[in-house]
Amino acid sequence: MDASFVLNATAGPLARSVPSAQANACSKTSYSAKVRKPFVGMRSFNVIDGVAVSVAGASQFKKQMRMIASRSSSTPSVSEISMVQAAPSKSKFDVQLPADEPITLTRYLLLEQKKGTIGYDLDILLNSVATACKTIASQVHRAGIMNLVGLAGATNVQGEEQKKLDVIANDCIKNSLRLTGRMGIIASEEEDEPVLVDEDFAGNYVAVFDPLDGSSNIDASISTGTIFGIYKQVKQCVFDDGSVSPMSEREASCMVDVLQPGSNLIAAGYCMYSSSTMMVLSLGDGVNGFTLDPLIGEFVLTHPNIRIPEKGSIYSFNEGNSDNWDKALQTYVKDLKNPASGKPYSLRYIGSMVGDIHRTLLYGGIFGYPADKKNPNGKLRLLYECAPMGFIMEQAGGLASTGTERILHVKPEKVHQRLPTFLGSKLDVELLESYYKKV
Repeated sequence: MDASFVLNATAGPLARSVPSAQANACSKTSYSAKVRKPFVGMRSFNVIDGVAVSVAGASQFKKQMRMIASRSSSTPSVSEISMVQAAPSKSKFDVQLPADEPITLTRYLLLEQKKGTIGYDLDILLNSVATACKTIASQVHRAGIMNLVGLAGATNVQGEEQKKLDVIANDCIKNSLRLTGRMGIIASEEEDEPVLVDEDFAGNYVAVFDPLDGSSNIDASISTGTIFGIYKQVKQCVFDDGSVSPMSEREASCMVDVLQPGSNLIAAGYCMYSSSTMMVLSLGDGVNGFTLDPLIGEFVLTHPNIRIPEKGSIYSFNEGNSDNWDKALQTYVKDLKNPASGKPYSLRYIGSMVGDIHRTLLYGGIFGYPADKKNPNGKLRLLYECAPMGFIMEQAGGLASTGTERILHVKPEKVHQRLPTFLGSKLDVELLESYYKKV
């Protein structure tokens, strides 16, 4: 049979082969047959004896083909083959798409909305985050040319000097979220206190974010990123005067009430600005990675259903602080480098949480920013960094721990509360926790 063929999209569950000379007869219902790794949400196809079948039905197809062949000494005809039906899709929302047509973030969210995973409002919010990430990516990649490197001349609430891009990224995400009309409260690492959205744009969601994690590395062109998390608002905060700052004690109390433990997150993700711009997203049913295609200006699904290896071979800690660590952690890291059996772990540390977490997510291992003598509560913020990243890690099959308890169980007591953080492969984090139990 001629290997050059096109798939007839009107042929039903089993797309039969059509000689290339007849391609024009298929008109717009035909597309070039390119067998490649499928994207999530698509039915993928394998080619068996010149016939395209869904992967889901490939096994059944082969069995039926053998039965046909056993009843006849001749090669099965096309008419016989066409009677063999591929297995039906498991969900009525599964969409048959050309194997060479990508799934964009917009399409992915629409499919999730049809499945009932998310609602219309959350779809709008996540698209607004994606738009903000595209804008920030453009600014980051042109920072040197547009003189956006260096300090902005101010400090944030943690006393850290703000970079110019810190301010730009914060305003970009804040405005993008506020204008959706779905936000009730927006909390940023760069703001002294959460921002109440004015009544004209108010909604029922709470967003927390670190607008530009790793911004201290901007001048060296090292990877940076945006971390975000979205909650449903528990309590509606309504104020008589409509002002958002300064807050009264009642307002501040209401804000802390709505900022919840990570276990209440309904969506979380990060955008990484590096050699490519990626958005890694979880809606509470797994983790998917999208890469920004600059030619079409869309995030395209490139890393479906990310799963962290159960055990890794890399640890990611700032070992320059090791003399200030507690005894349990010092012993743990020492044993990683000098194991009783097997290969020692390798150290990889970028100093940008998004970059370090992204590598850990793909390759396995453990990332940590522990408490030490200088920072007894750790240095990472619970709301803006620990909880969203912990949510993603757990959805990918890993663990998120303080060393003694699950991060997603920790209820924030302060808006800018810090927390010791360990994220990574299940067995690696469990091993770390065992060292703390011995103390």
